[in-house]
Amino acid sequence: MRMSRSETIRFLILRTLGNFLVLLALYGVFATFGPAVRFEVQYQVIRLRHVHFVIKEVSGVSRASENGNSKLKAPDTSHKAPGFADILAGSKEQILAPIDPLFSILIPKLGIDEQVVPNVDPDNPDDYLPVLQHAVAHAKGSVFPVDSGTIYLFAHSADNWWDIEHYNAIFYTLNNLTQGDEIVIFYNNRRYNYVISEKLISDPQDVTYLTAQHTGPQQLVLQTCWPPGTTWKRLYIIAKPKSV
Repeated sequence: MRMSRSETIRFLILRTLGNFLVLLALYGVFATFGPAVRFEVQYQVIRLRHVHFVIKEVSGVSRASENGNSKLKAPDTSHKAPGFADILAGSKEQILAPIDPLFSILIPKLGIDEQVVPNVDPDNPDDYLPVLQHAVAHAKGSVFPVDSGTIYLFAHSADNWWDIEHYNAIFYTLNNLTQGDEIVIFYNNRRYNYVISEKLISDPQDVTYLTAQHTGPQQLVLQTCWPPGTTWKRLYIIAKPKSV
């Protein structure tokens, strides 16, 4: 049966609207999970090629503990972690050097080398969202590697799927860490080694580690959103100081 002119126009409008909604949905999926997929693919290449990351000592860096105050500075991009091309076709031994010896985190298993910005308010989006666009945040009120208590670092806290691609996705592959893996923190030009003891998933409302920052022995807590590309849950990596 032949459609009338009005029916044809209505059909074309509905089809165009349907195609637009499908494309919008596909864009939303890509924007939400694209960065997570990219970092996961990079990790799988690291694993399949048996790429090994070696942490390079920088001039003036010591392992000794000494109190001091962290100062912000622009990260040294010459020390940026090896890129995907290096991992895919480069040497199986890659070098990691702290991008900012005043405060940075390195995770050899994942090839992570990122600056940490200290004293970021985790309850104030105006404070933490700009930081999470380019770095890892140290929760205000949590301790530093020279102190007892909890060192609390977090990354990626976008509220909407259209914002997620604008934030640093460096912690997206934390789920690949297991007990015994190493984390290195550089703080005030000194190196501190940690070993992962626990990994857990909790609700966003759980503030257990934030409210216990100054009690008990030192521990390092890394927090990111879970699953990658969402804000539904929180993934926590717990690490203890490595015995010398």
